[in-house]
Amino acid sequence: MARASAPAANAPKPSRELTGRAVLLMLLAFFGVVIGVNVIMARFAVTTFAGVETDSSYKAGLAFTAEHQAAERQAALHWKVDVAFASPGGGAREIDVVVRDAAGKPLTNLVADGELAHPTDARRDVVLDLEPQGEGRYRARTQAGAGQWDLVIDFAQGGERVFRSKNRVQLP
Repeated sequence: MARASAPAANAPKPSRELTGRAVLLMLLAFFGVVIGVNVIMARFAVTTFAGVETDSSYKAGLAFTAEHQAAERQAALHWKVDVAFASPGGGAREIDVVVRDAAGKPLTNLVADGELAHPTDARRDVVLDLEPQGEGRYRARTQAGAGQWDLVIDFAQGGERVFRSKNRVQLP
């Protein structure tokens, strides 16, 4: 009896033919993945950060000299601004501000405007409605979230800003 011979272990396998259709499908798949990833990344880039902090850098540059002079006048005043944060509950935060002159006396007859500015995303900024409490005290209530914020408070007399307090704060 004769045995059937087994296929040789090193026998060459028939090769697949590379057709134009296969090449076309590979190219379409490759560029489809690249375009898909680009679309997703562009969407995330546009929706997570607007990329614009200043409407016009030219106008901001022109205003720099005026801001520098205002800072020099402000430094000569030697005013002191104290801020305290409280969390009465319900996610609300109270911000208490006390402004004093160089002698430590409370300043009255000021109009205070405030803002919690987010350091990286201007769309998250929160305007503060600072209400005068008397004796140089102002209070605002807000729903600002936890994290780092820039607390900016402008004090004005006669419609003109006379003092700006800007501090980085950490809200728990």
